[in-house]
Amino acid sequence: MADVKAVQQDVANVARQLLETGHMRDGLFVVGCSTSEVAGERIGTSGSEAIAEVLFEEWRKFSKQSGADLAFQCCEHLNRSLVVERKVQQANGYTEVTAVPVSNAGGSMASYAFKHMDDPVLVESVQAQGGVDIGDTLIGMHLKRVAVPLRIEQKSIGHAHVTVARTRPPLIGGARAIYEC
Repeated sequence: MADVKAVQQDVANVARQLLETGHMRDGLFVVGCSTSEVAGERIGTSGSEAIAEVLFEEWRKFSKQSGADLAFQCCEHLNRSLVVERKVQQANGYTEVTAVPVSNAGGSMASYAFKHMDDPVLVESVQAQGGVDIGDTLIGMHLKRVAVPLRIEQKSIGHAHVTVARTRPPLIGGARAIYEC
């Protein structure tokens, strides 16, 4: 089991380093997280509400500092649907789905978020401007094109591998473009 205080410090470091890049302002930020992986176990086997709580509170701080709305990805049992605030769902026209994430069907992180957000709904998919993948949960399907990895110093949260990404508009044309065969 990971030390919860150490996990909190790891998340705070990732969030700080992400803010320092200057790439995440406003928009939507996806959090994909396996609390099992954070605890040093195989994904989907040892969910932890205590770890989810620490992560949720730190990402909530990040949201306030960056202005980004949060989307918490569920596990594959709920088709990687996401927990968002209803205002985010309505403003973006995201398709609401009917389910309530619980730790063994949705994951501890999404379940905790659903219980502690102001007016949560579950949506089928989003197109976010950035995100964090904690424990190889595969958030790429919820990022806008084109995803760009952000290299930060903090490579893990607890025992879980961390990947952070931002997005940019597709580059069309340019010096390397070929227009004739």
